[in-house]
Amino acid sequence: MANIKEASMQISGMTCAACATRIEKGLNKLDGVEEANVNFALEKTNIKYDPEKTDVKQLKEKVQSLGYEIASEKAEFNITGMTCAACATRIEKRLNKLEGVNQASVNFAVETALVEFNRGEVSVTNMKEAIDKLGYSLVQKEEQPGEQANYREKEIRRQTGKFIFSAILSLPLLWAMVSHFEFTSFIWLPDIFMNPWVQFALATPVQFIVGGQFYVGAYKALKNKSANMDVLVALGTSAAYFYSLYLSIQSIGSGEHTVSLYFETSAVLITLIILGKLFEAKAKGRSSEAIKKLMGLQAKTATVVRDGVEIAIPIEEVLSGDIVHVKPGEKVPVDGEIMEGRSALDESMITGESIPVDKKAGDIVIGSTINKNGFLKMKATKVGKETALAQIIKVVEEAQGSKAPIQRLADNISGIFVPIVVAIAITTFLIWYFVVTPGDFAEALEKLIAVLVIACPCALGLATPTSIMAGSGRAAEYGILFKGGEHLETTHQLDTIILDKTGTVTNGKPVLTDVILAEGISETRFLQLVGTAEKNSEHPLAEAIVDGVKEKGIELGVSEEFEAVPGFGIQSKVEGRELLIGTRKLMAKEKVNVEAQLNSMEQLEKQGKTAMLVAIDNKFAGIIAVADTVKKTSKTAIARLKNMGLDVVMITGDNTQTAKAIAEQVGIDHVIAEVLPEGKAEEVKNLQHAGKKVAMVGDGINDAPALATADIGMAIGTGTDVAMEAADITLIRGDLNSIADAIYMSKMTIRNIKQNLFWAFGYNTLGIPVAALGFLAPWVAGAAMAFSSVSVVLNALRLQRIKLKTVTETGDDQ
Repeated sequence: MANIKEASMQISGMTCAACATRIEKGLNKLDGVEEANVNFALEKTNIKYDPEKTDVKQLKEKVQSLGYEIASEKAEFNITGMTCAACATRIEKRLNKLEGVNQASVNFAVETALVEFNRGEVSVTNMKEAIDKLGYSLVQKEEQPGEQANYREKEIRRQTGKFIFSAILSLPLLWAMVSHFEFTSFIWLPDIFMNPWVQFALATPVQFIVGGQFYVGAYKALKNKSANMDVLVALGTSAAYFYSLYLSIQSIGSGEHTVSLYFETSAVLITLIILGKLFEAKAKGRSSEAIKKLMGLQAKTATVVRDGVEIAIPIEEVLSGDIVHVKPGEKVPVDGEIMEGRSALDESMITGESIPVDKKAGDIVIGSTINKNGFLKMKATKVGKETALAQIIKVVEEAQGSKAPIQRLADNISGIFVPIVVAIAITTFLIWYFVVTPGDFAEALEKLIAVLVIACPCALGLATPTSIMAGSGRAAEYGILFKGGEHLETTHQLDTIILDKTGTVTNGKPVLTDVILAEGISETRFLQLVGTAEKNSEHPLAEAIVDGVKEKGIELGVSEEFEAVPGFGIQSKVEGRELLIGTRKLMAKEKVNVEAQLNSMEQLEKQGKTAMLVAIDNKFAGIIAVADTVKKTSKTAIARLKNMGLDVVMITGDNTQTAKAIAEQVGIDHVIAEVLPEGKAEEVKNLQHAGKKVAMVGDGINDAPALATADIGMAIGTGTDVAMEAADITLIRGDLNSIADAIYMSKMTIRNIKQNLFWAFGYNTLGIPVAALGFLAPWVAGAAMAFSSVSVVLNALRLQRIKLKTVTETGDDQ
């Protein structure tokens, strides 16, 4: 199988969904392109390609040949280590060879490098690593205020300037038009505004300076045998402008001071369309708010120890293996392991749990969590794109840039929409000119312009991607990561949820639950002896006992002898006392009489607990029980799922008795127990063959095959990387309420998309005939067209206000 690579590019110059469809088709036709998705709302393309058949340069050239530009960023670096001009040449060549770098120039005299690059393909860290290998160092210059501004912010500023310029020139024309209605004839109008050449002077800059972008876009589209919104706008406004110019020229020498012209139609239309684009750009900016919030969580600098010296460096320059100092109140800069120190860390940004978690040497810490009260010395283990937060951001970006199957319908329609509209507009003109108002060119032209303008397919192109962006972004704020738009669409169709037991329904870590003592035995002394004996065992149950004893504040001693007896338990000598801890078989083997205690032991096992018998100096001393406790939210979460009409099934490799005990605690009726890891995937298939839409929820490596087999795989984010890789949705917080939330978010997003598509289709289906029948003036059609796009985006943004039920132990819901 070919080594498939991925590239993403920011595209500028798209004006409607037809543009996105054209770029997508063009890229998909290239030899070596496996799949190309163009997201009109994000103005971004994601491409999967075979590097043996094509490369990023060819992909860019294809986009540019279609008449669009690749938006790039610039960064300036200081370089250390250069000794001559040959060094500068070497660095320049290496930078220019990096995929995603458009152009790099190195100045040896001032020891700087200026790099133009595409952030989706290459990062500042990638550049620094490449130059580090050559033996030099790149240090990014601090950005000046306003420098390297966000591409969308630049676009908003550009459109704002155009709108203000256009509005100032169009206002007198609008004034002249409004004062001509019978019911507004009382409005005073300076005579000069009715002069054809004054109107011409006001309308021309609007038509060709402000509206120039529509002519350029239309030319590029037609040159590539396609049509888009620019074609409609250019045709409509040009018809009004040039017909008015023709009438103005005809009036020369006629003695008429005023003529009925349509300059205001073209100027006001362009002004309204620019205003619509401005609102649209602002609204689209808000729809990617989730990414901005996540990126805002990242630390900006890190304090590292280099050559024995403590220095502060940008977060991008931290390397794996660096020793990092984290002071109280600071953010942990990268993922790592604590080498020295103790502290409480606020991990709410990952887990949703507002109560700080105690951490000590040997514990793992996550980048961007907050160190509350202690000094920590840690070793960086994951930096740059490998950190947990960077991975979360990547998943959200990919989900927002992907396409849901429902969007294909809109894309297909928008691809043929413009030519159909042009045909309808021409037909409308001919019917009005020859049938309805014979010979009245102006009247027929007005109807043609109204049809062309109201039919813009912008709303159609924005309907789905804006909802996907807003929905997946909002879900991410609650710790629910959809890996793609298709999963966001499919999730609401689920009817069966399979839950793995350990680590999903339960906490996945056994804890000491019960201590039953023989008569005359002190609990403190009993636990001290048992804890000391178990301290030498690596078994998870032994670890649970030791932790439970320590939590009670009991100090442990040192055992003189220790032996693990596989399948039976342990034998140990503590402070001269012989201890046996284990099963009935161990007691029988050592001839310890425990007949009277077996009933108590069975009762504990029926509750899903693992019970161990303890004998001291060959006499029964007590029973100690350990259990994997149920998560506090599991019962209410499962009740929510059942109330939503979903079948809930628990699957586990544990014995049936323990599994049923856990299931009973949380309200699950259907249990599949004693299943081997490979058998979990088979159980999923069995339910699918029965016609069920199945979600598998798990956290371990053994769940990966089942996660991949299910219609939707949901990985508990507190679990393994393998499980998360195989899943379609990652539930970062480990709270089963996230399952119901994911389904609810999917339902709300799909409902929102359907509303948007209904509005977009309904708007055009109703608007075109209304305009063709002559009930809409062109400027009203322009306003309606602008409003349709903005309303679709604003409707999608409602998803960002949805409150989900995932809560922390303290009841906070963000």
